[in-house]
Amino acid sequence: MIAWTLLCLVASWIAAMTYVYRYRGRARYASLKQYLRKSWPVFALPNVILYAFTKRAARGPFVALDAYPALATLAQHWEVMRDEALVIQAGGSFEEARREGSVASFDVGFRTFYKYGWSRYYLRWYGYTHASARSSCPKTLQILAQYPQVKAAMFAILPPHSGLTPHADPLGCSLRYHLGLATPNAAQCFIDVDGQTRAWRDGEAFIFDETYLHFVRNDTDAPRLILMCDVARPMRWPGRLFNLLYSQLARAAMTPNDTRDKRGPASALFTWISPLMARGKQLRARHRPTYNAIKWAINLLLVGIALASLAGVIGVGRWLLHV
Repeated sequence: MIAWTLLCLVASWIAAMTYVYRYRGRARYASLKQYLRKSWPVFALPNVILYAFTKRAARGPFVALDAYPALATLAQHWEVMRDEALVIQAGGSFEEARREGSVASFDVGFRTFYKYGWSRYYLRWYGYTHASARSSCPKTLQILAQYPQVKAAMFAILPPHSGLTPHADPLGCSLRYHLGLATPNAAQCFIDVDGQTRAWRDGEAFIFDETYLHFVRNDTDAPRLILMCDVARPMRWPGRLFNLLYSQLARAAMTPNDTRDKRGPASALFTWISPLMARGKQLRARHRPTYNAIKWAINLLLVGIALASLAGVIGVGRWLLHV
């Protein structure tokens, strides 16, 4: 029975990866290699399950703000949040997050963006409010506390004449909310999600599904500073239960701004393996076949862990349905 279940899971996973790679949305990956590197296919199956149970109004690359009527007033506070974000910027916290070896630099979710100049300052993350943010951004946290739909929040900055290459975020348990705080207010500073573009403007917000292929450009002379939030994905039952369990993966990636903050288990593991990854890059330069063998062994291990985790989630779901 267990072997049959795992066989079905493998087949379902391959089908989900095929759907995301070949059929979901309008934008296409340049190659299978790009998909494997930029789209976290290990999460394809649970994400596709979430897509199936997402309410119709919240489907598509961009989601109308009307789907979140409770968030309608959040943008009204943009100037208060902007002022605190600018203090964070002036204090060097964004640069500290990108500094190699700093407490904040070991960020399993966003570390690959640092090489483009992008940086962040966490405010809250899936049930945890950062102690550093309590001290530096009390007004922003007071505002966010009024919106339980906001599951995670940060200030995010992108420097002039930079961008993020095409990618898709790993976990589909939420949607992404962007609110312009101090932006170039220009069409040349934009995000493209599945072939549709939105430019950031001060005090204006939009919501998109970050698991679609997307990229970012800031072809202006000014930095782009925004409030970036994960907001609850509107789900139908039983997708709500599945997403409740799935969201725990996101919580595990909790990363500190400084030593006052806690670190999630996935982030702690990433901190531990980062020196090994650095050695891996050195090995790749010296002997690529050995590097590739080790890389694929690790990837297969991760797939095995993901399959076992999903089997456990399904088992728990079946048990709850029969209780």
